[in-house]
Amino acid sequence: MNVRIIKPQNQRHLLHRVRFQLLGGLAFAILTPALVRMLIDPKILYYSNIQITIFAGIIAHTVGFFFFRRIGNLPGVAAAGYIMPTFALSYGFVYLVIFLFRFDYSAFQAAGSLTLSIFWYFGLSILSRRLDPYSLAVIPGGAVSRLEEISGVNWYWLGSPDTVVGRVSGVVADLRAELSDEWERYIADRALSGTPVYHVKQISESLTGRVEIEHLSENTLGSLNPNQAYLKIKQAIDWLSALFILAVFSPLLLFVAIAVKLDSVGPALFKQKRMGYRGNIYEVYKFRTMKLSAAIGDEKEEAITKTGDARITRLGQFLRKSRIDELPQAINILRGEMSWIGPRPEALVLSKWYEAELPFYRYRHIVRPGITGWAQVNQGHVAAVDDVLEKLHYDFYYIKNFSPWLDVLIVFRTIRTMLTGFGAR
Repeated sequence: MNVRIIKPQNQRHLLHRVRFQLLGGLAFAILTPALVRMLIDPKILYYSNIQITIFAGIIAHTVGFFFFRRIGNLPGVAAAGYIMPTFALSYGFVYLVIFLFRFDYSAFQAAGSLTLSIFWYFGLSILSRRLDPYSLAVIPGGAVSRLEEISGVNWYWLGSPDTVVGRVSGVVADLRAELSDEWERYIADRALSGTPVYHVKQISESLTGRVEIEHLSENTLGSLNPNQAYLKIKQAIDWLSALFILAVFSPLLLFVAIAVKLDSVGPALFKQKRMGYRGNIYEVYKFRTMKLSAAIGDEKEEAITKTGDARITRLGQFLRKSRIDELPQAINILRGEMSWIGPRPEALVLSKWYEAELPFYRYRHIVRPGITGWAQVNQGHVAAVDDVLEKLHYDFYYIKNFSPWLDVLIVFRTIRTMLTGFGAR
């Protein structure tokens, strides 16, 4: 009998344990700056400003840790890349509260704690990738062959039910396939031994960030209605932030509007009918980035922006790449028609075309359309039906996993997109 043995792992690796990561991080990041100061002044811990800063650092570090873990569990995330922004955000918020309430604090302790927090989790990330890479065992049969296309995972393809599973993070199988009695017993044994067992569709979604729709069902999309409480909270945050953007950046918006007028003939704002929340039609506002005199083909062709489109003006290329052309949509957010984050709304003519070609396309309208979204930061701008189908898979993943954690990740990736121009046309 040919038995392939994968090294046993009876316990979770120390580097992945929450207690080790968090307590080690607190000890390293909070105590180290204080101990350095104690070499100069042994009584430093008795000072109120140091005590306040240490307490604030503990809160900021703990919030940043759980924030980072939640984002790091989302698909396609190179976790190390989000250590700095998440901890900068948590520390920034805590110390902003301290500043507003005029508490006395130690700048050295605060800066040292933030810096060492980032170093600690960067170090853990590097060690984790080297000592305990993410590995999954795969049971043959059904649709598991699709997993070969997914990178970033060590796949162990099991040859027989006699294989001993050890140092892997879980077992993957197509639970809808006709598996033999031996494989079904194998799956039951692995589950009873504490090894996670995943359905191939479940693990594929979590690693790619896409939901491949076969038919609309509770099992495919979870609840068909996204979290209503978070919908309300998100709408309130959207409204307040849009009001802030329009009030604070109105001089910039006015400057851009004048620049658009000077760059080419036509109005500063571009208006277009689009399909929105719950299938309602609304008019979207953007800074105009195209020439007015360049009509091409039929209405559908005119609504599609192609790579290197000759209609785009010189200024329009910059506005599109930086996404500044999207800022007037803050007006749509104030009117309750849009959100900062959600499925990107399509021109009405394109939306009707996609609805005719793609099943369940209308379901993406169950949440408010967004200026940026999960599909935009993963795929960029697309127009062809086949590409829109893939975009739909991203949109459905966003709806299925509708949460503040996913929204924050989209914000981080949108900032990167604005700096790199990814997906712009």
